[in-house]
Amino acid sequence: MNANSELFERAKKSIPGGVNSPVRAFGPVGGTPPFIVSGAGCRVRDADGRDYIDYVGSWGPLILGHAEPAVLDRVRAALSAGTSFGAPTEREIELAEMITRLVPSAEKVRLVSSGTEATMTALRLARGITGRDRLIKFEGCYHGHADSFLVAAGSGAASHGHPSSPGVPAALADLTLVAPYNDVAATEALFAEHGSDIAAVIVEPVAGNMGVVEPLDGFLEKLRALTTKHGALLIFDEVMTGFRVHPQSAQGLYGVTPDLTTLGKIVGGGLPVGAITGPHRFMDQLSPDGAIYQAGTLSGNPLSVAAGLAMLGRLEQDRDAIYGALEATTTALADGVGDALTKAGIPHQIPHVGSMFCVYFSDQPVHNFADASRADKDRFNSYFHQLLASGVSVAPSPFEAGFVSLAHDDAAVNATIDAVSKIEW
Repeated sequence: MNANSELFERAKKSIPGGVNSPVRAFGPVGGTPPFIVSGAGCRVRDADGRDYIDYVGSWGPLILGHAEPAVLDRVRAALSAGTSFGAPTEREIELAEMITRLVPSAEKVRLVSSGTEATMTALRLARGITGRDRLIKFEGCYHGHADSFLVAAGSGAASHGHPSSPGVPAALADLTLVAPYNDVAATEALFAEHGSDIAAVIVEPVAGNMGVVEPLDGFLEKLRALTTKHGALLIFDEVMTGFRVHPQSAQGLYGVTPDLTTLGKIVGGGLPVGAITGPHRFMDQLSPDGAIYQAGTLSGNPLSVAAGLAMLGRLEQDRDAIYGALEATTTALADGVGDALTKAGIPHQIPHVGSMFCVYFSDQPVHNFADASRADKDRFNSYFHQLLASGVSVAPSPFEAGFVSLAHDDAAVNATIDAVSKIEW
């Protein structure tokens, strides 16, 4: 038995399923997950000493790559002064100010400890502001594991066959209305029936938890118009797309401004963090200024804030060069992988937006979760395992996005394309 297998068997004795987040268990694809011991640039190393070109990137935030020196230096400096205070620090202000400069809809920022906390707080804020209870979300979009969102969720929930989790009260689930992603007519119908009860619409402006699904022309604009007409709030969940698809996030890319925006790990340089942003008139409703309660001892913790300042500072300073390089690398990867699959006669779709991408083994474009679900999962499993054996790590689920970092150079891209070309179908 190798070191990865030994660790996995050991982990199962003290950790549910042997992992602390379900998709890590390789349930959708089978097999034993590699236990990672280190990462540098675009590569990670497992407990058996094997290196992989990594397109997981801690599920998105490592846009500069693993162990970026500038990020590590800022964290070390913060660590030398203490790990956590449960009190305000100046760096929290600096990070909030940076986010307001970068995100079009942001006038004020509340830092929390995770993307799930961010979306949970955004929904509570929307309900408190509107005095309404209902929520519209879209099938296959994952917004964290708060009860209201575990209805027709994507990502790990879909991979493991539990789009709605046991433990979610039926009465609460009934408040969540679901429409297919990119389906304006279905959304209009929900507003026609429940408009006066809908507090918010929450959406991934580029869906990243059923692969990568870009909004069709007019979809986000129509959500903006519908929520405005009916007095509901529009929430963009940019936990994944934030600073990934555009320097100003997806709202900058598509020119649609939401009422509230949620951000995640990328604003903490890959360390645990989340954020809720929006205009003064909404954000000031949060306690202590307003009556809508939210709190957290580790919110804005010094280590995550230091890493976030280093990460976002680099993105802000070198914006044109970084985003131009990311776009070029992602396009080269997608084109090369697509050419290899075409030569092998394998039907496929490779959507990519900014530095996000995925591969669907399907001969039809993917516009929603139903389309994504029709892709060939057995072929994906073969693709996944043969890439892993060749030293290329992609997400262990057909419903997850891949991420390109600034550290992915021509050698890494060419090695990935070569690995795809050698897959035995």
